[in-house]
Amino acid sequence: MGDDGTLRSAAGGGGGDILSAEQFGDFELALEFKTTPKANSGVMYRVTEKHDTPWQTGPEFQVLDDAGHGAKPTDAHAAGALYDLAAPAEGKILHSAGEWNHVRIRIRNGVVQHWLNDRKVVECRIDDEAWKAKIAGSKFGVYEGFGVQPKGHIALQDHGDEVWYRNIVVRDLDASMPGEVALFNGVDTAGWSAFVPELLANPLSIWKVEDGVLTTLGSPAGYIHTTADFANFVLKLEWRFSPVTKKAGNSGVLLRMNGEHKVWPKSVEAQLQSGAAGDFWNIGEFEMTTEASRLNGRNTKASGNAERGIGEWNEYEIHVDHNRVRLFVNGELLNEAWGVAEMPGKICLQSEGAEIHFRRVRLAPLK
Repeated sequence: MGDDGTLRSAAGGGGGDILSAEQFGDFELALEFKTTPKANSGVMYRVTEKHDTPWQTGPEFQVLDDAGHGAKPTDAHAAGALYDLAAPAEGKILHSAGEWNHVRIRIRNGVVQHWLNDRKVVECRIDDEAWKAKIAGSKFGVYEGFGVQPKGHIALQDHGDEVWYRNIVVRDLDASMPGEVALFNGVDTAGWSAFVPELLANPLSIWKVEDGVLTTLGSPAGYIHTTADFANFVLKLEWRFSPVTKKAGNSGVLLRMNGEHKVWPKSVEAQLQSGAAGDFWNIGEFEMTTEASRLNGRNTKASGNAERGIGEWNEYEIHVDHNRVRLFVNGELLNEAWGVAEMPGKICLQSEGAEIHFRRVRLAPLK
């Protein structure tokens, strides 16, 4: 440990790799690193102690002075790579030796993402046959269990060179948020009501719960809504369109819904339409301001697309914090609104023409 609050791997120090005491399955890790010229290191994850060294068990975010090694930015052994298994994307930003770089690593629902200086440089599945084939074709194929463990330690590699790390923080994505409550219990629709104009006698009939998943076929149009009102909170949920039909579709999450029940009620909509997750829709002239360059009428386009393929699970993380709302799709901040009218309201999930599945709907109140 350095006197300046850094972790330093000394050149030729022989200290060995350092492992986290705790093990993680799905997680988000952020840290900063800087290297000396020609230095090499790495951040490994889901590491076990099955073999002699961490690199024989867990995938690696490569830490490297590319220029000092003459490495091409998109080489599978360059900085930001999933070492030997997935090369960094074009447009990577890597600061020079001696300067700090910011790293983010996120694993959720079988997908790993590497970020380097706020740019995503790697995204790939690590839970399918294609992943196993990549491992088998690499130098890691001889190490039983490499890259397929559901959880493990995080390791910082001592490669014999001088490298510094600092501001290391990790978030266990399987852990509950502080004060978290489950809005959907995975068993029934307790805590929810519905509004479906064509089915006023039994509006909940278009929704079903099976194996911890809340499903609607999308017709007739309407929504299921919380019976309670919420003002300031972090909302997390996962959604997918049918993995059987693979049919793209439309839906949305309505926030701070107020006033008369109708299609569609006054609210801020976090869009779920295929290809547009992360968009905002302003319904009922809800007071809010968004980025003017992406605003078209009531719609504010997301800054990018972070969705998985049709039929795969996606995660929304929505921060409704007083007069500000932020939309994260699969860990990426895609939209933000400010000057949002602050009032308690219901949370709604739309039935809007296509089969859609929801699970792990949970909320943590913000003070």
